[in-house]
Amino acid sequence: MGIGARHAATGAATALLLCFTSAGVASAEDVPTDDGSAAPAEQTTDVNDRAGWEDEADQPVSDPGPSLCDTPSTWYSITSKKATHVPSWWNGTKFKDGPGGTIKVSVTKGGSISLEVAGSGEWSAKALLAKAKATISVKVTGSATVTTGHEYTHNISKNKYGHLQYGSWGYKVTWKRYRSNAKTCGGVEIARGSATLPTTETGWKYWETSS
Repeated sequence: MGIGARHAATGAATALLLCFTSAGVASAEDVPTDDGSAAPAEQTTDVNDRAGWEDEADQPVSDPGPSLCDTPSTWYSITSKKATHVPSWWNGTKFKDGPGGTIKVSVTKGGSISLEVAGSGEWSAKALLAKAKATISVKVTGSATVTTGHEYTHNISKNKYGHLQYGSWGYKVTWKRYRSNAKTCGGVEIARGSATLPTTETGWKYWETSS
């Protein structure tokens, strides 16, 4: 499945996939554009297969937010995270071989792996990215660059088929946005959603199947 098949709003500097529910709204000024207002993609680092990187379930995030009675007008909270390999769904980055033997591959086509956001209410993709950098990892990025050439070799178990998929070692998160409520010194939820966040670390994910 190509990334072009998704409903995407892209910029030359940073491509973003923005998915909305029927009640969702994202203001245009919050989306990076071609005029250079968005920061360029950070330099990526190649990392080969990370066994056990992906989490099976969402992990809670310690994010107390602003102090009571000392809050901004609105703010975001990351409520959970899950480490995941974000695949680069285009030809030249996924391979299969076997049964048994050794699989040796390299990236044959470059591209970019972009931030994906889904939500309801009013929210900003750029603000979410900034919050994720502060809460999850400074390596989180709006767009991870994939270049050609990264080679990798892996032995395949006897009678098994080996798979290699290139992508970014990133995260899936859930988030909420709040508006301050001066009467109660707290916040009122005004938006919520999820996001898939690539990082500046890219590499091959390996797994095996019986056929």
